[in-house]
Amino acid sequence: MADMTAVAHPPTRRPFGAARDVVNGIVAVGVKELRGRMRGRRAFVVLTIHLLLVAGFAWMVESFAERTVTSNFGSTFSASADIGRALFTGLVLLLTLIVLVLAPASTAGAISLEREKQTLDLLTTTPISSLAIVLGKLFSALTWVFLLLAASIPVTALVFTFGGVGPEDVIRGYVVLLGTAIGFGSIGLFVSALVKRTQAATVINLVAVIGLTVGTTIVFIFWTAMTGSQGFLPDEPGVRDQGFLATLTRRPPEALMYLNPFVAQLDVVCGTETGFGTTCQVINGVTARDLAGVGFEEAQFGVARDSFWPRSLLALGVVSLLLIILSVQLVSPTRRWRLRLPRPRRRPAGSET
Repeated sequence: MADMTAVAHPPTRRPFGAARDVVNGIVAVGVKELRGRMRGRRAFVVLTIHLLLVAGFAWMVESFAERTVTSNFGSTFSASADIGRALFTGLVLLLTLIVLVLAPASTAGAISLEREKQTLDLLTTTPISSLAIVLGKLFSALTWVFLLLAASIPVTALVFTFGGVGPEDVIRGYVVLLGTAIGFGSIGLFVSALVKRTQAATVINLVAVIGLTVGTTIVFIFWTAMTGSQGFLPDEPGVRDQGFLATLTRRPPEALMYLNPFVAQLDVVCGTETGFGTTCQVINGVTARDLAGVGFEEAQFGVARDSFWPRSLLALGVVSLLLIILSVQLVSPTRRWRLRLPRPRRRPAGSET
């Protein structure tokens, strides 16, 4: 009689199966979160208030810029372009402020609320991986921020009626906004995974935003003032007796401002100026560009524009990637990458000492 025993074959691996499972998990978590956020009137009321705020601010900036420019130069083509640049500057800075407030706030309770409801352990026992949970929480929270940014595009497009700003400038500004949302949203998600209480996570996120924007600006200005007032280079004689100031370089490094999205937006605005205006002077001070020996034409049209904001987005991307990895480890119940210290082995009770 023939042997009818079934032969067990090893399970075949699906190509890109792990990636497909992660994507499916992200979609499942994201859809669940978005249904909760968009349910009811609150989302549409907030969207309406957001549009009214942006439109009202744009009207105030346009009215102020028109009165200021026409009183100095009259109604000319250059005056219209100046109004368009002023309107663009005001809008991108306002939208940056909105993103800095909403992105960390939207992700502050992504993980901590699950802990407070005692549903995080239940969520981690599902087939959804920890990476899919973290990314799903992040992008579902940021989708609301992206929706607000998309709703503001028609208001921002008003700058085209005045001139002075091209479509590529608007695209650069919104790319910086998207990078800012992802970077600071990742910070909020990491704090939410680290802290058990949502209220504490919200406060920590607020402090982090203030520190990375206002704090870095104050440190940069103080550093520049202290080193600039000394009038010497660190390698010159006499520096050894200056104490703490001797450890400072001639100029603070521009990397100090990489996580400040306002400076990145000023670099975008600098690309719209036809001369070496105020925003270009600010960027020149941050990047420590030496204009000595630069010709008149180069100085008039700016030097090495659009060089700061790509580095700023790269820094935000690296920080976001690291914080997402750490958030996955904090959410995962196994903590596979946890550092384990070697423990001394215990001897049996009857062994000799």
